[in-house]
Amino acid sequence: IKVMVGGAPVTQEYAEKIGADGYAPDAASAVKLAKRLFGES
Repeated sequence: IKVMVGGAPVTQEYAEKIGADGYAPDAASAVKLAKRLFGES
């Protein structure tokens, strides 16, 4: 299971603190991150 967090109330620092696999500041970045985490292009 991969854990992604993000959006306005979350920071990269917090994502690292909780051990998330990835952080994205917005929805468009989240799509790119998900593709990268799951090895898709």
